Amino acid sequence: MSVAALASPFPIEASAADAQATIRDEFAFFVDWSERYQYLIDLGRKLPDLPAEWKTEEHRLLGCQSMVWIVIEGDASKLVFHAISDSAIVSGLIYLALRVYSGRSAVEIVATQADYIADIGLAKHLSPTRSNGLAALLAFIREQAQRRL
Repeated sequence: MSVAALASPFPIEASAADAQATIRDEFAFFVDWSERYQYLIDLGRKLPDLPAEWKTEEHRLLGCQSMVWIVIEGDASKLVFHAISDSAIVSGLIYLALRVYSGRSAVEIVATQADYIADIGLAKHLSPTRSNGLAALLAFIREQAQRRL
């Protein structure tokens, strides 16, 4: 299956900044972290599954304790990331990252810090291994964008 054959739900918002603002608003709705974790799991379920032939070591994101696969298409004008994890919460974290960065230009990706993580309190509520995995995902996205500048 070609990368282009898998439809991406991203981008949803017009810009990375708009996506981060929407994420902040959505998470502000929830009172406690058990509700926020459930919402993360629900978001992760919205990710389209990757074809089995993409779930290989070649597409595996290193630095994550969970299995995470990521495939990229596009060029500097628009990079689309397709990714999924075998972990429900990690898939939710992937959803948030792709919502901010996928379908954007390399310039916008490189210029956009992942402020939503601190803004919604995510950094304080993730285990160290999940925090490391999220950092690896964000670094990978930025690195791929930087390479295409």
